[in-house]
Amino acid sequence: MLYWTLIFLVVALIAGLFGFGGIASASAGVAQVLFTIFIILFLVSLVVGLIRRR
Repeated sequence: MLYWTLIFLVVALIAGLFGFGGIASASAGVAQVLFTIFIILFLVSLVVGLIRRR
C-alpha cells in the first residue's frame, strides 16, 4: 500500500510540474488517503503483535 502511495505522490508531483492542477490535486488527495490507511493498518498490526507476544 505504501508503494501505491508513492506512485500517486510521484504522479501528483509530475502533474503539478507540467501545470495540470486538477490531476495533481486529485493524485495528492489519493496519496494522502492511502498513506493514512497505511499508518492506521501499521499501528493496528503493531498493537496486535505486541498483545500476542504476551
